[in-house]
Amino acid sequence: METRQTTCWLRRDDRDAANLMGSFVMAVGLWLRFDPETVSLLNGDKAPDTYFIGVYILIGAGSLVMLVGFFGCCGAVRESQCLLASFFACLLIIFGAEVAAGVFGFLNKDKIIEDIQNFYATTYNENTNSTLITTYQKVLNCCGTLANNCPDQEPDMKDCETGIRDFFNSKLYIIGYVGIGIAGVMIIGMIFSMVLCCAVRNSREVI
Repeated sequence: METRQTTCWLRRDDRDAANLMGSFVMAVGLWLRFDPETVSLLNGDKAPDTYFIGVYILIGAGSLVMLVGFFGCCGAVRESQCLLASFFACLLIIFGAEVAAGVFGFLNKDKIIEDIQNFYATTYNENTNSTLITTYQKVLNCCGTLANNCPDQEPDMKDCETGIRDFFNSKLYIIGYVGIGIAGVMIIGMIFSMVLCCAVRNSREVI
């Protein structure tokens, strides 16, 4: 009886946690991917796409978290060690993906920002009146580059390379913190699944 009560509690806890974490990670990933300001800055033909790699990892991990909750729920209901072990293995893979997203966001932050700054500077030098340059100046409230200021630039207005650094710094920190933070929470899910798997095994040994 005690084992079944433990099974029921862990089943509900794992399922709810998986759904909540998966929904949260997916929501953050989708927001970062389809944020109108971000999309407008990176929609050029030669725009660097390295920024979206970490975002895609978050979206994929969030989707997998919601899907693998099925293994945990079925494993708990059937008291199946195989399904519970599969659930643990999936959580471990997702844990690695979340850590990868976090590490990617932190370690590649400067390189991603530099690529976007170079893309903007190249576009600006080719045509200062292009639609893309106008979008950058409007979204980031900036003008020109460090080496080439706008003729009518106000004294307190920042250059767009600085604006790019500030804007994407905040976005990449979100990827890093969400990836590593959720990875920490995933450890709890793995602990619960292993406790339940051990409880099922011990109950069978007693029988």
